[in-house]
Amino acid sequence: MKRYAWLVALLLPTLAPARTLGDLSFTPCTLAPEGVLTSVAAHCATLEVPEDRSVPEGRRIALSIAWVAPEAGEAQPDPVFLLAGGPGQSARESYPSVAPAFKDIVRYRNVILLDQRGTGESNRLACDSDTDDMLDDSPEAITRHARDCLEALSTHADVRHYTTTDAVADLDAVRRAIGAATINLIGISYGTRVAQQYMKAHPATVRSVVLDGVVPNTLVLGQEHAKNLDAALATQFRHCAMLASCSEAMGDLQATFRQLATELREAPRKVRYRDATTGKMMEGDFSYAMLAALLRLYAYHPATAATLPVLLHELAQGETDAAMAQAMMLLSSMGDSMAHGMGLSVSCSEDADELRPDPEDAGRVLGSEFITSLKAQCNVWPRGQRPDDMREPVRGDIPVLLLSGLFDPVTPPRYGDEVAETLSKARHLILHGQGHNVIGVGCTPKLVAQFIESTDPAGLDAACLERLSTLQPFTGHHGWEP
Repeated sequence: MKRYAWLVALLLPTLAPARTLGDLSFTPCTLAPEGVLTSVAAHCATLEVPEDRSVPEGRRIALSIAWVAPEAGEAQPDPVFLLAGGPGQSARESYPSVAPAFKDIVRYRNVILLDQRGTGESNRLACDSDTDDMLDDSPEAITRHARDCLEALSTHADVRHYTTTDAVADLDAVRRAIGAATINLIGISYGTRVAQQYMKAHPATVRSVVLDGVVPNTLVLGQEHAKNLDAALATQFRHCAMLASCSEAMGDLQATFRQLATELREAPRKVRYRDATTGKMMEGDFSYAMLAALLRLYAYHPATAATLPVLLHELAQGETDAAMAQAMMLLSSMGDSMAHGMGLSVSCSEDADELRPDPEDAGRVLGSEFITSLKAQCNVWPRGQRPDDMREPVRGDIPVLLLSGLFDPVTPPRYGDEVAETLSKARHLILHGQGHNVIGVGCTPKLVAQFIESTDPAGLDAACLERLSTLQPFTGHHGWEP
């Protein structure tokens, strides 16, 4: 029967009846985002809200909502909301990839997936671009692309009203519409900012919060991207240096990177490669920007971070076709999964004016390009309002469980420590050997479900996390040496 599970999942929307939750009527749907091998049966609805709440009679936008209910039995009255990352990711599109981590949660509670305004099917603010556009980092190209994107989006959106503050108001509107007196929040990466801002605005309605890959309110998001990536890469390189099998086969990875950086900054390599999605032979330029993008994206997860020695070693040997194919595939998938316009609305309104170039970034993998690029785009992007207290830490006695990967290249554990300091019922779990977004790792799903059930972070027995270990660095495509 298992071989037909996919067919059952596709047929469920046509077989299952419509259902109501509070004031909203939901119809059967299937969450099956492109590029994800799994699908989830759900019920979907929309809720119309004003785009600009100061002008309630003005343009309205439809918020897209999915509801995943317990398969058997009655759900507890307090649902769980997943707040996706980015900024720019869709909760509905993200959920199938993390659904296994919600297996125990959805046994007893409804899971609500609200596409934050500007993402997914909630008046998505996507900028049409191809991979070549993404790799052209000249100030003229960056500014032109932002201006073209703004012109296209302005036909159906006022981009000033797609900020975290707007998302918090939408979240509470959905809470009221489904009739939930209290809710549980699970924020991932940028979603942790949304969760904390909601906690400040509506503390009485929050029963519990899980923050995975924590972004402190005090952080100017993007200011430390280069610094954090270098720290994560240095840890990976040291791990290789400490193992004879890796250091002997791969050599000095720091020196290898510096050599490649010097070469590629002077001139990109002409490469003939096979496109990973179409299978066609293509030609292109492998640039330093591609190398930096690969290093950053590989560092997010232990399985890919372990292959960094092989990536750098092969590039040093002149083997570039595989790296080129991988870079093009990853950059293309990022463009598809992120609503870049929504990301600009958040970043330009909330962070760009406080970003300051760090002189030390010049010697780091990402350099200062992220900051200069964002500022160039925000020079032409209209900005919404940032609350005066946005940078204030969230305080209080709401039960909070914080999760961090020890090797996270974007939201390192010190961020979680900072947020936990001002919360009287918080506990921070740091997962050894892990990267960004750890809710699905090891026994973490069990711990999260137990926490939501008990709202007692101190009472969790997290000894099971001690079984996690650092993945050995690869010394070839076969893996690591025995």
